[in-house]
Amino acid sequence: MFDKNIDTQAPINELLGKRWSGRAYDADKPVSREQIITLLEAARWAPSCYGDQPWRFLIFDKATNDAAWQKAFDCLAPGNQGWAQSAPVLLLACADTILSKTGDANRWGEYDTGAASENLCLQAAAMNLMTHQMGGFDADKAREIFEIPDQYTPMAMITVGYQLAESQIQGEMKEREYAARSRNELAHNFFEGHWQAPIKT
Repeated sequence: MFDKNIDTQAPINELLGKRWSGRAYDADKPVSREQIITLLEAARWAPSCYGDQPWRFLIFDKATNDAAWQKAFDCLAPGNQGWAQSAPVLLLACADTILSKTGDANRWGEYDTGAASENLCLQAAAMNLMTHQMGGFDADKAREIFEIPDQYTPMAMITVGYQLAESQIQGEMKEREYAARSRNELAHNFFEGHWQAPIKT
């Protein structure tokens, strides 16, 4: 996966800068079972409220279960299908809405599932794998096809795979892959002491 330089307002760990949401996957390069398990292990060690670990991930590996992968792919929005068709692995991250220890509503379940997903994506970047988290999918369709209980909320589909060789990335895809990465200034999103009191850097 090629690096996309970012302009940070303070030094950050290089792994954080290395992770970005690419789309140009190499359809001929599968992700090994060992690699998949390593990604899931990274997600497993994410923090969660009361240590409840509310995340559930469905794994769809095209190399070992093409039919299940196709069903997951069919849940994606058309705009995502255009490029995700080359990703060898799809994941569906779901959040438990109930705390297992108390039976109470877990208002942190989605937050914690996001943390587990980001752990997975950072681990992937460390392994030179590319990931892309997507909200563009039919959650109701996925729930029905994969018999996901009502207690769990489908949050995001995630593609996993190797980036296509740079020499093979062409046209509009190349333009999207090489587009500059940007973020709001720190003061836009981070407040100190009071709402809308921008952090001073």
